[in-house]
Order: sequence, then C-alpha cells, then structure tokens
Amino acid sequence: MKIAIIGYGNMGQTYAKSFVSSGFVNPNEVFVLTRTLATVEKRNAIPKENFFDSPTKQFLEVDIVIIAVKPQDFDALAFELKSFLTKDHLVLSVMAGISMERMKSQLGIEKIVRSMPNIPTQIGQGMTVFCASNEVDRKELFIIQNLINTTGKSLFIEKEDMLNAATAISGSGPAYVFYFMNALIEAAQKIGFSKSEAEFLVQQTFMGSSQLQNRSKLSNKEWITKVASKGGTTEAALTIFNTFDLNSSIEQAIFAANDRAIELGKIIDTTK
Repeated sequence: MKIAIIGYGNMGQTYAKSFVSSGFVNPNEVFVLTRTLATVEKRNAIPKENFFDSPTKQFLEVDIVIIAVKPQDFDALAFELKSFLTKDHLVLSVMAGISMERMKSQLGIEKIVRSMPNIPTQIGQGMTVFCASNEVDRKELFIIQNLINTTGKSLFIEKEDMLNAATAISGSGPAYVFYFMNALIEAAQKIGFSKSEAEFLVQQTFMGSSQLQNRSKLSNKEWITKVASKGGTTEAALTIFNTFDLNSSIEQAIFAANDRAIELGKIIDTTK
C-alpha cells in the first residue's frame, strides 16, 4: 500500500510519524508533497527522494491520497492535482469545511473520506470522527480506519454534517479541558499552592480521574456521587457549580461552537 501525504504541517507530520512508527506502512511507500523540504528529524524515516514540491505522475502512483492542507489552499491544489488523479484513488481529507461533493467535483474523483481529528493525535491519543462517500467500500473503509487509529481512536458516522458537531465536541474539546485545568491551577495558587505544586496536583488529578473512568463501568454521575459525600467538601464545590448552572453554560458553549462550525463550513464551501 502506497500513501501520498499532501501538506506536511502538524497533521501531515503526525500521520507520517504514526503510520511509520506503528509499522502499518513502510516508510519507503510514503510520499510527501510539501513546499518546504523537511529536516532529517521530521522525515520520519521517509526517504528524501520521496519528498516532492509539486505533484507529478510518479508522486500520485499511490493507493491513498491524504490531503492535509488549509481549506483556503484547496482550490489551487485541486487545479494542480486533477489531471493526475483517477477514480481508483482513495482520498482522505482532514480539511475543515470542504464537503465531499465539492472535492468530487474539483478533483474528479469518487472515493472520499472526510475526517475531523483533534490535537492529541500528535501523541497517539487522538479522537478522530470520519465519514465516507458511498463509493468507498467496506475493505477501503477498514484500511482507512486502521490508518487513523495509529493516531488514537476513531468514530465512523453516516452523516457528513455531523462532522460539525464532532468539531464542537472532540475537535475543540481539548481546549475546554485545558480551560478548566487552568482555572483549577489558578484557584489552587490563590489558596496557597505554588505554581508548580498547583500544576502537578491538577495534571495528576485529571489523568487519574480519566483513567479511573475509562477502566470502570460506572457513569460519570455515579463517580460524582462516590466522591461527593453528604455535607463534605466536594458537595460544597458542586453546590456553587449548580448555583451558576454550569451545566447550562457548557451546553450553550457547545451549541455556539457547533453553530460556528456550520457557519464556517458554509463560508469555506461557497468560496469556489
């Protein structure tokens, strides 16, 4: 299996590193299209001669094409790629807002997978939501999911428009976690801990709690009940959360992120 990666920014490099380090793909069978030649350290064992600065027939003699460029660069890229692509090519896109129909039209292909990864893919702990055009068969979908899973875990969805919701939850989700962690760290410092102590306390608390929840069959609500004894410290904190209706604020924030994802998708997909 030969793979072409177009765009060698964070996501392109993440895929190259994950595919090769997992042993799923031989580095000799990965080809990269990038404007800037990568340093030896960033080549991820991919031979120097497998790096190209413009598309060619040789570059696209592959089975899978991964498009990891900015959405605003798609029009120019499609113009360059179209003459080299065939209906046998399977395209995996990580571009936000570029619909499968638009890619079909501008690239002249049929088999497309759209995905929404998040930033922990960089360390192999990512969450990627993906969907596929009807022309992608089960075997091809299985191969794509295995590739994606080298960067973490994945969820296949039937409806393409649910990628916007995925953006609001898992795509933007790490920022919500960092936001809450930062708030806890700042509060910890105000009640007497040093910055390093506060960071250590919060980071380990998040890591331990996440692992505990993952390894159990209890729901989050059940774990809250286990931690929050009646009249205790946790209950005092939760009372404040409920007073300010934190659940509702989080819900409104997710809806706002989802609405913005839909809006941005419409803007990007109409700038042809």
